[in-house]
Amino acid sequence: MQISARADYALRALCVLASAPEQCAVKADEIAAAQGIPRTFLDGILVELRRAGLVESRRGPDGGHRLARPAYGISLADVIRVTDGPLALVRGQRPESHAYEGAARHLQDVWVAVRASLREILELTTVAQVVEGNLPDAVVAQTSKDRSWRSVWPTG
Repeated sequence: MQISARADYALRALCVLASAPEQCAVKADEIAAAQGIPRTFLDGILVELRRAGLVESRRGPDGGHRLARPAYGISLADVIRVTDGPLALVRGQRPESHAYEGAARHLQDVWVAVRASLREILELTTVAQVVEGNLPDAVVAQTSKDRSWRSVWPTG
């Protein structure tokens, strides 16, 4: 799985909003500066997040953006689905829609397991947990393994 820049920026923007004092609107310029996000790219992301009901926006001198619901009620999966669509697709389709024959017949099981693993982390981790550093046990268990911190590339 590759996390797109759009999903990464959306999650970072929501973390900024979640860390703001309650009921305080944050201007897009402040979010962009705090996270090094290109402003025009951020504007499009904020529109998507607003349409999805994750962010509220208000215009004017006291305007800005704030979370539309509590940060503990927004999972990372919610955000990724808004920006990128389903968590795990195989050739643009859901894993259960593929049928494999012969020697590859169990490949569908692997793709379904990959999606389930992503869900286990992304659906159970909220924006609030990221901001507070109080991550779910499943995340802590994975990040405590040295292997998790090393990229593995095919040799050839």
